[in-house]
Amino acid sequence: MTMLGPDVERGDRMGDRQPDNMVWIPGGTFRMGSDHHYPEEAPAHRVSVDGFWIDRTPITNRQFKRFVFATGHKTYAEIPPDPKDYPGALPDMLYAGSLVFVHPPSTFDLRDWSQWWTFMKGADWRHPYGPKSNINTSDNHPVVHVSHSDALAYAKWAGKDLPTEAEWEFAARGGLDGAEFAWGDEFTPGGAYMANTWQGDFPLHNLHLDGYDRTSPVEAFPANGYGVHDMIGNVWEWTSDWFSSKHEPDAAKACCIPQNPRGGREDASYDPCQPNIKIPRKVIKGGSHLCAPNYCRRYRPAARHAEAIDTSTSHLGFRCVKRIQAAE
Repeated sequence: MTMLGPDVERGDRMGDRQPDNMVWIPGGTFRMGSDHHYPEEAPAHRVSVDGFWIDRTPITNRQFKRFVFATGHKTYAEIPPDPKDYPGALPDMLYAGSLVFVHPPSTFDLRDWSQWWTFMKGADWRHPYGPKSNINTSDNHPVVHVSHSDALAYAKWAGKDLPTEAEWEFAARGGLDGAEFAWGDEFTPGGAYMANTWQGDFPLHNLHLDGYDRTSPVEAFPANGYGVHDMIGNVWEWTSDWFSSKHEPDAAKACCIPQNPRGGREDASYDPCQPNIKIPRKVIKGGSHLCAPNYCRRYRPAARHAEAIDTSTSHLGFRCVKRIQAAE
């Protein structure tokens, strides 16, 4: 494990106009991905990114409220699906709602996520666990039940963008090149929990050793080396990259290193298990409070997952970036 050195000095390019609640990430080159975990994380490869600003925390319910109040935006989860987008779906199944995690009484196969995910009518960002729930005391929790288009709409309203996968991972590593986690190589250094994840036998028993059952306030855990909170655990976060089943080979072998690459192709991102439904998928990063040692060990910077752009869930949020070109 080594400390990453900045390729871009703060200096004049950074300017004196620090965006509110954002952290400067100096540009650099790092080893992206992993050859030692899930196959979609491989191969590990060298990538460079320019300096950029990133939100210090995931976008919170308080911030998203301001956006909705200013624009009247209605999220994807609040709009009934269009039947033509879901061929074969029964009409009585096409209602506004979102996916909510529900503790099952038992499980028989951890590959069958339908045992603990329920598409719940009336679940949305204001009602994260169904129509009878609310966010009245959760202003400082990350907003959830946002699709990719919802996240992008907020970013554009705020004069920002969604991070590329490379930008996100570079920021999550906190200056540590090759570390297993965003804070080092030990999951609980000195017995301290550094992120909101699941402790116990998923999905049946959460021991709550980190103090939380579902989402947590966005500053409940220590920031990483760059001063960024919640890059690991709590909620997954959208990126701008199309998903692919693996990374491209080491860019250095091609005698060049791409700057802020936006990897993947839309047509290659479709779920092969659903050939009749062509909903493209984006990369999400960071894991969530549902990631456990026995299931989805994706509470690491290198980890990645595919998410259909029309999907929203009770453990998926986002944060934004602002690049130098846009800031100057």
